[in-house]
Amino acid sequence: MPPYTPRRRALFGTAAAILAAPRLAAAQDAWPSRTVRYINPYAAGGPTDTLSRQICQKMSELSGQQFVVENRTGSGGLVGNQAIAQSAPDGYTIGLGGIASHAISPTLYARMPFDAQRDFTLVTGIWQLPNLLVINNDIPARSVPELIALLKARPGQYSYGSAGAGTTLHIAGALFCAMAGVEMTHVPYRGSAAAYPDIIAGRVHMIFDNIPGALAQAKENRVRALGVTSAQRSPVVPESPSIAETLPGYDMSSWTCICGPAGLPPAVVQRMSALARRALESDDLKRQYLDQGATAWWTTPEQIADFRASEERRLAPIIRASGARVD
Repeated sequence: MPPYTPRRRALFGTAAAILAAPRLAAAQDAWPSRTVRYINPYAAGGPTDTLSRQICQKMSELSGQQFVVENRTGSGGLVGNQAIAQSAPDGYTIGLGGIASHAISPTLYARMPFDAQRDFTLVTGIWQLPNLLVINNDIPARSVPELIALLKARPGQYSYGSAGAGTTLHIAGALFCAMAGVEMTHVPYRGSAAAYPDIIAGRVHMIFDNIPGALAQAKENRVRALGVTSAQRSPVVPESPSIAETLPGYDMSSWTCICGPAGLPPAVVQRMSALARRALESDDLKRQYLDQGATAWWTTPEQIADFRASEERRLAPIIRASGARVD
């Protein structure tokens, strides 16, 4: 028998790869054939968790396989997204990306545990969730134009709260100030809920909060709602104008996406995208999302990748000017 030389090893390896290729292709075409782990980089119980569990439940129903949510928190979503980026590229560990981790953080942090463009495969958008500008009831402004006029008349005398530096709530306020040509002091809190006692008491004057929390406070007449931060009015609060009606081009909505590690096989990406589309276009999931203030948002993989890059470019100068950058 001829000796087992490096040349023969290479030949055997090539033959094995050729024989394995049909099995690999079949496995990809059969995705999902077992439980899929979905990493949510934020805490259980909040809107992000609820919306994630709703789409995972729908994809489980449609595919016949379980999509199990695992909350992997820390560093504003970076810990969970790092786990996604470092997982095996087989389609059985995916998770939640979005504006915070994939568009704001690359500018916000000087050092990142992953590259938002290079280390992920983006599959589709999931939802868009605008913020709602609410103000202290004693502020003499009944509309966004009146608020801008007041802020211009008293520069630096008003403040806005947020859920922390670099959050969409903070950047929404920074973008508002830049586009309106006004000055306000930013006051960060550990979550938006912690800001409301000060806003209601008038120690802080307003907040650009996610719709569910802000709307609940406005319905109880604890604060006054002035406008939504999306480019168009929200179907959840159609009576509230968009800030863009006063400041054309203003747009600051939270958005999310399904992402996996870099190198996901194209066949898996296509099947995952098709499954997500069926889920996001179902009437029951769209209704569940609207109940949370969100709009179901399906995109192609190419569209979400291009959108992520454009959002990073758009927000970078606002983040730098806000002083939120972490070295």
